[in-house]
Amino acid sequence: MANAFDVPVSWFFLTNDGDEAEREFIVRADARRALGTTEEGLIEELLSPDLGGSFEMFRSVIEPRTEMKEVSFRDTEEAGYLVSGQLDFWIDDQKFSLTAGDSFRFDHKPCRWHNTGNAQAIIIWVVSPPVY
Repeated sequence: MANAFDVPVSWFFLTNDGDEAEREFIVRADARRALGTTEEGLIEELLSPDLGGSFEMFRSVIEPRTEMKEVSFRDTEEAGYLVSGQLDFWIDDQKFSLTAGDSFRFDHKPCRWHNTGNAQAIIIWVVSPPVY
């Protein structure tokens, strides 16, 4: 549907909830916009107040043993910080095994991931330009 209307997916999740004075600057933990389902094994929450500007920030929670089997390519520069858990992460054809506290960055490269652990993997992402 987003492609048909030429808008980002997040357009369908925008709200005007919260304090008007802080809406442009602050995202409260209980007011994040979430995408995905636990059945799919991936929940993403927009941490940026909106989709303006040159980048977006979001939080991904990847359930244990969940895998992105297909390579994903976005016309973006991306960076991430693994807050908790463990993750095998491929950039191009290179595989990296990440643990909590590790970070990464790549520019216009395909990637995919696999949570190889028994706990959720939580990643904070920065993506430029915004894609959601």
